[in-house]
Amino acid sequence: MPEPLNHRADTTPERLAETLEKPELDNRTYRVIRLPNKLEALLIHDAETDKASAALDVNVGAFSDSEDMPGIAHAVEHLLFMGTEKYPVENEYSSYLSANSGYSNAYTASTSTNYYFEVGASGAPSNSRTSTPNGTTDDSSTPNNRSPLYGALDRFAQFFIAPLFLEETLDRELRAVDSENKKNLQSDLWRLHQLSKNLSNPDHPYHTFSTGNLDTLKNDPLKRGVKIRDAFIKHYQKHYSANLMKLVVLGKESLDELESWVSELFSEVPNKNLPQNRWDGISPLTGKELGTQIFAKPVMDSRSLDLYFPYPDEESLYESQPSRYLSHLIGHEGPGSILSLLKSKGWANDLSSGSMSICPGAAFFTVSIKLTKDGLLHYKDIVKVIFQYISLLREEPPKKWIHDEMKEMTEVEFRFRQKTPASSTTSKLSPIMQKPYPRDRLLSAQHVLRKFDGEAIINGLAHLRPDNFRIMVVSQDFPGNWDQKERWYGTEYKNEKIPQDFLSELEAAVRSTTHDRPSELHLPHKNEFIPTRLEVERKDTPEPTKYPKLIRRDLNVRTWFKKDDQFWVPKATLEITLRTPLTFTTPMNVMLSNLYRELVTDALSEYGYDAEIAGLRYDIMTHYLGLDITVSGYNDKLSVLLEKVLLQMRDLEVKDERFKVIHERVTRGFKNWYYGSPYAQSGHYSRWLIQESAWTNEQYLEELPNITADDVRQFYPLLIRQFHIEVLAHGNLYREDALRYTNLVEKILKPRPLPSSQFPIRRSVVLPAGSNYVYERTLTDPANINHCIEYFVFVSSNLDRVTRAKLLLLGQLADEPVFDTLRTKEQLGYIVFSSAIVQGMTAGWKILVQSEKPPEHLEGRIEAFLTTFEKTLEDMKDDVFDGYKVSLVNKKLEKLKNLGQETGRFWTHITNEFFDFEQVDEDVVHIQPLTKPEILDFYRYYIAPSSPHRAKASIYLRAQASASDIPPLEHKAQVLSRIAQLLKPIGDIDEKKLSERFAKVDMFSGNQAPITEALSAFLEKDVGMMKDEVEKIVEQGKEFWRQLLGTAGTKPNGEAAYLNGNGTANGVAANGETGVKSKTTTPEKITDVWAWKAGMAVSRGARPVKDLSEYEELESKL
Repeated sequence: MPEPLNHRADTTPERLAETLEKPELDNRTYRVIRLPNKLEALLIHDAETDKASAALDVNVGAFSDSEDMPGIAHAVEHLLFMGTEKYPVENEYSSYLSANSGYSNAYTASTSTNYYFEVGASGAPSNSRTSTPNGTTDDSSTPNNRSPLYGALDRFAQFFIAPLFLEETLDRELRAVDSENKKNLQSDLWRLHQLSKNLSNPDHPYHTFSTGNLDTLKNDPLKRGVKIRDAFIKHYQKHYSANLMKLVVLGKESLDELESWVSELFSEVPNKNLPQNRWDGISPLTGKELGTQIFAKPVMDSRSLDLYFPYPDEESLYESQPSRYLSHLIGHEGPGSILSLLKSKGWANDLSSGSMSICPGAAFFTVSIKLTKDGLLHYKDIVKVIFQYISLLREEPPKKWIHDEMKEMTEVEFRFRQKTPASSTTSKLSPIMQKPYPRDRLLSAQHVLRKFDGEAIINGLAHLRPDNFRIMVVSQDFPGNWDQKERWYGTEYKNEKIPQDFLSELEAAVRSTTHDRPSELHLPHKNEFIPTRLEVERKDTPEPTKYPKLIRRDLNVRTWFKKDDQFWVPKATLEITLRTPLTFTTPMNVMLSNLYRELVTDALSEYGYDAEIAGLRYDIMTHYLGLDITVSGYNDKLSVLLEKVLLQMRDLEVKDERFKVIHERVTRGFKNWYYGSPYAQSGHYSRWLIQESAWTNEQYLEELPNITADDVRQFYPLLIRQFHIEVLAHGNLYREDALRYTNLVEKILKPRPLPSSQFPIRRSVVLPAGSNYVYERTLTDPANINHCIEYFVFVSSNLDRVTRAKLLLLGQLADEPVFDTLRTKEQLGYIVFSSAIVQGMTAGWKILVQSEKPPEHLEGRIEAFLTTFEKTLEDMKDDVFDGYKVSLVNKKLEKLKNLGQETGRFWTHITNEFFDFEQVDEDVVHIQPLTKPEILDFYRYYIAPSSPHRAKASIYLRAQASASDIPPLEHKAQVLSRIAQLLKPIGDIDEKKLSERFAKVDMFSGNQAPITEALSAFLEKDVGMMKDEVEKIVEQGKEFWRQLLGTAGTKPNGEAAYLNGNGTANGVAANGETGVKSKTTTPEKITDVWAWKAGMAVSRGARPVKDLSEYEELESKL
């Protein structure tokens, strides 16, 4: 291994760029530096930010895995979080971030590994900042010992200087990787991607399995005599080098100070002068893989057709980006497009295309089509249409006017690009720094088209040939004779050569002319939605207005308006609710409304595509209050799009053929929902339980088969005949615009007024004090092995300001300990999180866990945590408690980053019907005076399992497959790993020899004699302990045996280990202690939800926090 090349005597960085090309409204300043160890850093000074962040991207990823340990790059990513020489406590980094309004994450991609964090920009509360004369804030000179960013950078840098790869954390993190892999086993996205990889060139790293699992990272290497920790350290030392690292740091400190910190903290990162990873001259698809058709069976009922063309790597062509021209035309949805023709034939619902970078040196150009039932049967005809369109593109040279339209929109989008959150900025820019862009164009290079290169477009088009592609057809029932299974996910598939007669037809299609290809195919027309008026009237105000004004309020209309006063972009959003009880009165009405929405959207798709390209969006949603219409983007043509949407809603023609396609798609979508991740399903059932009026997907599916096109034709005129109008107009608009848009809704739809007495009222079920409910569902997917629990503690249905503040602070205090205990230490599963819940009239706190272990076990572990967390709160020092409080206040006072965030905040306050526009300020006022005794009292009353007042409900989602379906060897490995951890105090444990001693032992037979014999032999002969010492340890081992097997998910007889509601298993406390007690009552199972709700009290409905007249500004003020 080459020696590190750090020159410690000189830490002065080289400045590569002092200014960057940036958006017009970007007030950040930038600098790019290179440290003497060749680590490059982009420094970003943002005087207004209240969050700081850093991200480091290493040019090593899954493509650098060793062949015999797939997933090792991913495992190393996990292990870097588990302590460093300077900060050896494994959760010190996450605790520090959590205490300073922050968090961290990381991901392993094909050619890079990205680590990032976000933290409060200042250790003081955000509202304690001082203002300078020009209105900016000035606390950039915060000393190091008060800057959360400095402390976070110090801890972060050590990942890349001296990580420990702690032996005691190794097994836990490998199980986290394994759990992460298992959560994706039934995901078609992962399954089909891995199938594509498996069937690629075995000599290209694209072929590999990237995630890793317990077999690839532990069990198999152990059998080969590999020392796991040593292998990880070797991988890290071989591939992690300063010259392959790109760092981005964003803070409110000056660029000079950020430069000083980066130089101080990152100059010790070793530099091995490694070459950049590239894979030139080797294609992921060779002649063997090209010209094939893969038929794959998905988990969900989906139908798709994907074409993969090996394509040139265009990283160096960032100025022209020729593939964007091709994807713009092939993926177009307007008249003349491939999709337009396919939809007219009833063959497709959606189409997308574009270049997909595989790695430096290789790419694919892909065309993906979502098929209808008929389209599946005509997949060959669809491929033929695609090649006929390619022939159209080949007929004439590329059109400069098409490129110029695209170029103009990229310039406009970049010019008015708004800020994104700090961690989003850093984590996205750090991998961009790995690309060969000029350092002063790091912000703009991949976004802005600069020149038209017809030759490069023609060169790219030349790769879209019938002899240079392969097909993947995905369907649950076509062709039905799958004869192979993919290794890692078990996807059934069939792989064969494309028949020669079909290839001949495609060769003819790609040579077709105007006379023999469909006349419906042609290039798009000029886009009339391209904005031309981009002026913004800017009037600086001392402070942005915190709420919109109510400028119209009469019998049937409320119009809210705010002209943008802080973001200054030529954009606006119209949010419109057509309030009616009809959308939600019955499951039938919900589905009729849903189908109406889908049909309107489908009818608008061709027209709306030009608007979408030009930065305009529309959406139509149905929900409890009625129908929502959203139109947003550049305000120049906003009214044109709104008018078209309203007219289409009024004059919808329900065509039988499109109804059939959409009805089938909607039905399939509801059925597929049951095959999603368990944790994504739990919220559906908890909302159904808590909301007074709610329906389930089962009820929707019961109604869908009975709905006809005639039903929709008769229903939708009733739906839009009578409603109340609520409008929010926000952005680069004037009062007159807002009123004009409101009038447009009235003029086109002409509704009858809906009396307020008929407005829908949202109420929630009130859980009584002392209650303990469990609602259980069996998950539909028979192959899913993950259970899920959503553990909800009810606090209030009539939340006052003080109780809300306590609940929010408790959520902040518990967030990191929940994750550290249940995920990191106990390894219950990859998905673990907690949060305070304030939705509608319900307030409480929840913990969600997805795990291979059954829900009863998870509930026991959660309750054990809640019992010990009370002691954590008691022992918490006052300054630590105050730090969490400051962190929460800073989080609440975090500035909005863009216009869309402010619109979203306003609309949330309007549609939840509290109109609590000053909620953030009220939260801060009530959080700041809270004391630790107050939070302890709150916890003991509402949350603690021992409280007689606590009201709790759990959702159990039970997998049909169970942990017992996992091979016994994996259970055995789990138990042996736990034994090794328990024996750690006596010295280093050779897990390989331990495994050998237990090789022939049946650990789950219920007979402990062979277990004690094997353990005794290991301690006496392999460790070298005296016999009397061995006898003591073996005797203690008997006491822990049942607990150890329970941790592995089995009882001694091999059955699942269930913990009861008070956190005990077979009389032993779930945390291994006998002194933990709980007064939790035996859970009452909810079997009939309707009957259960009928016996429950409900909350009052939502009401404004103050009279709406206080927001009125009904006449223009001069």
